Amino acid sequence: MKSHTSHVKVRYAETDQMGVVHHGNYAQYLEIARIDWLETLGISYKKMEGNGIMLPVYELNCKFLVPATFDENLKIETRLKEKPGVKISFDYSIFNEQEKLITTASTVLVFMDAKTKKPVRCPAFILEKLGF
Repeated sequence: MKSHTSHVKVRYAETDQMGVVHHGNYAQYLEIARIDWLETLGISYKKMEGNGIMLPVYELNCKFLVPATFDENLKIETRLKEKPGVKISFDYSIFNEQEKLITTASTVLVFMDAKTKKPVRCPAFILEKLGF
Protein backbone atom coordinates (compact mmCIF):
# COMPACT_ATOMS: atom_id res chain seq x y z
CA MET A 1 0.00 0.00 0.00
CA LYS A 2 0.97 3.66 -0.22
CA SER A 3 3.77 4.67 2.16
CA HIS A 4 5.65 7.85 3.01
CA THR A 5 8.54 8.90 5.23
CA SER A 6 8.39 12.00 7.46
CA HIS A 7 10.89 13.52 9.85
CA VAL A 8 10.39 15.08 13.30
CA LYS A 9 12.97 16.63 15.61
CA VAL A 10 12.30 16.03 19.31
CA ARG A 11 11.83 19.33 21.14
CA TYR A 12 12.82 19.90 24.76
CA ALA A 13 9.21 20.53 25.85
CA GLU A 14 8.25 17.02 24.64
CA THR A 15 10.61 15.34 27.12
CA ASP A 16 10.69 14.67 30.84
CA GLN A 17 13.55 15.45 33.25
CA MET A 18 15.50 12.49 31.90
CA GLY A 19 15.29 13.84 28.35
CA VAL A 20 12.95 11.04 27.24
CA VAL A 21 9.92 11.79 25.07
CA HIS A 22 6.66 11.56 27.04
CA HIS A 23 4.41 8.87 25.57
CA GLY A 24 1.58 11.36 24.94
CA ASN A 25 3.65 13.16 22.30
CA TYR A 26 3.66 10.18 19.97
CA ALA A 27 0.04 10.88 18.96
CA GLN A 28 1.24 14.27 17.65
CA TYR A 29 4.14 12.68 15.79
CA LEU A 30 1.72 10.29 14.09
CA GLU A 31 -0.59 13.17 13.18
CA ILE A 32 2.32 15.09 11.64
CA ALA A 33 3.20 12.01 9.60
CA ARG A 34 -0.42 11.42 8.46
CA ILE A 35 -0.91 15.00 7.33
CA ASP A 36 2.45 14.88 5.55
CA TRP A 37 1.36 11.59 3.89
CA LEU A 38 -1.88 13.22 2.68
CA GLU A 39 -0.04 16.31 1.38
CA THR A 40 2.34 14.18 -0.71
CA LEU A 41 -0.76 12.78 -2.43
CA GLY A 42 -2.01 16.31 -3.11
CA ILE A 43 -4.71 16.12 -0.44
CA SER A 44 -5.11 19.16 1.81
CA TYR A 45 -6.48 18.28 5.24
CA LYS A 46 -7.66 21.87 5.61
CA LYS A 47 -9.54 21.79 2.29
CA MET A 48 -11.03 18.40 3.17
CA GLU A 49 -12.40 19.88 6.41
CA GLY A 50 -13.55 22.96 4.47
CA ASN A 51 -15.56 20.60 2.27
CA GLY A 52 -17.29 19.15 5.33
CA ILE A 53 -15.24 15.99 5.91
CA MET A 54 -13.67 15.43 9.32
CA LEU A 55 -11.27 12.61 10.16
CA PRO A 56 -11.31 11.90 13.91
CA VAL A 57 -9.06 9.24 15.41
CA TYR A 58 -11.06 6.15 16.35
CA GLU A 59 -8.20 3.94 17.52
CA LEU A 60 -4.54 4.50 18.45
CA ASN A 61 -2.03 1.82 19.43
CA CYS A 62 1.66 2.24 20.23
CA LYS A 63 4.40 -0.14 21.23
CA PHE A 64 7.44 1.62 22.71
CA LEU A 65 10.61 -0.39 22.09
CA VAL A 66 13.34 2.19 22.81
CA PRO A 67 12.92 5.72 24.19
CA ALA A 68 13.24 8.72 21.92
CA THR A 69 15.28 11.52 23.45
CA PHE A 70 15.67 15.28 23.28
CA ASP A 71 17.14 16.70 20.07
CA GLU A 72 16.92 13.42 18.12
CA ASN A 73 15.78 13.46 14.52
CA LEU A 74 13.14 10.78 14.16
CA LYS A 75 12.10 9.14 10.92
CA ILE A 76 8.45 8.08 10.72
CA GLU A 77 7.33 5.64 8.05
CA THR A 78 3.57 5.81 7.43
CA ARG A 79 1.81 3.02 5.53
CA LEU A 80 -1.81 2.75 4.43
CA LYS A 81 -3.04 -0.67 5.57
CA GLU A 82 -5.90 -1.20 3.12
CA LYS A 83 -8.31 0.51 0.77
CA PRO A 84 -10.27 3.09 2.78
CA GLY A 85 -14.02 2.68 3.28
CA VAL A 86 -15.70 4.49 6.15
CA LYS A 87 -12.41 4.05 8.03
CA ILE A 88 -8.82 4.61 7.01
CA SER A 89 -6.07 2.62 8.75
CA PHE A 90 -2.35 3.29 9.01
CA ASP A 91 0.71 1.49 10.37
CA TYR A 92 3.78 3.43 11.49
CA SER A 93 7.41 2.65 12.24
CA ILE A 94 9.49 5.25 14.05
CA PHE A 95 13.29 5.11 13.83
CA ASN A 96 15.95 7.05 15.71
CA GLU A 97 19.06 8.63 14.18
CA GLN A 98 20.89 5.29 14.32
CA GLU A 99 18.10 3.78 12.15
CA LYS A 100 16.98 1.65 15.11
CA LEU A 101 13.26 0.90 15.28
CA ILE A 102 12.07 2.57 18.47
CA THR A 103 8.25 2.56 18.17
CA THR A 104 5.58 0.80 16.17
CA ALA A 105 2.06 2.18 16.01
CA SER A 106 -1.26 2.00 14.23
CA THR A 107 -4.25 4.29 13.91
CA VAL A 108 -7.77 4.00 12.59
CA LEU A 109 -9.62 7.18 11.62
CA VAL A 110 -13.24 7.57 10.54
CA PHE A 111 -14.48 9.77 7.71
CA MET A 112 -17.24 11.88 9.22
CA ASP A 113 -19.69 14.45 7.85
CA ALA A 114 -18.92 17.68 9.74
CA LYS A 115 -22.57 18.76 9.91
CA THR A 116 -24.31 15.50 10.80
CA LYS A 117 -21.40 14.00 12.78
CA LYS A 118 -22.21 10.70 11.06
CA PRO A 119 -19.69 8.37 9.39
CA VAL A 120 -19.45 8.60 5.60
CA ARG A 121 -17.54 6.66 2.96
CA CYS A 122 -14.10 7.82 1.89
CA PRO A 123 -14.53 10.66 -0.61
CA ALA A 124 -14.03 9.65 -4.25
CA PHE A 125 -11.27 12.22 -4.78
CA ILE A 126 -9.16 10.55 -2.08
CA LEU A 127 -9.72 7.09 -3.55
CA GLU A 128 -8.73 8.49 -6.93
CA LYS A 129 -5.50 10.00 -5.53
CA LEU A 130 -4.74 6.61 -3.95
CA GLY A 131 -5.27 4.84 -7.26
CA PHE A 132 -8.39 2.89 -6.24
